[in-house]
Amino acid sequence: MHDGKYVILYVDDDADYRYAMRQLLEANGMEMVEAGDGEEGLRVYREAHPDLILLDLMMEEVDAGVNMLRELRGDGNAAPVYLISSVGDTMSMTTNAAELGFAGVFQKPIDNARLLSIIRSRLK
Repeated sequence: MHDGKYVILYVDDDADYRYAMRQLLEANGMEMVEAGDGEEGLRVYREAHPDLILLDLMMEEVDAGVNMLRELRGDGNAAPVYLISSVGDTMSMTTNAAELGFAGVFQKPIDNARLLSIIRSRLK
C-alpha cells in the first residue's frame, strides 16, 4: 500500500493495454505501477512492493509471464499474481493456472467489472 492506496503492478508489452488498465485502476482508487517486459517487471516489483500483480502471458517470448512468476517466487513474493492471456479459452482448458502458481486468469479483452471485483476481494 502506498498513501492509503493499493499498488497494482501490471506487466504487459502492449502500451495501449497498460494505458487502459491505468485508467481503470486509478479511477477506482488504486495506484498502478507498470512494466513492458518481464525484466523491467522484476525491477519494478522490487522497487514498488505491489499488493497484487497482473502479468501478461505472452510478452517478449511465448511464456514470459510464467518465467517471471518463477523469478517472483524466488524473490519470496507473497502478493497474488494473476495471469492475463489473449490466448483464449483453450488455455484454461489445457493449462491449470493454479498449478503454475497463479491466483487466477483473466482473458483479453478483460471484463473490467470482474477484474475489479476480484482485485477488491483479494485485497481486503
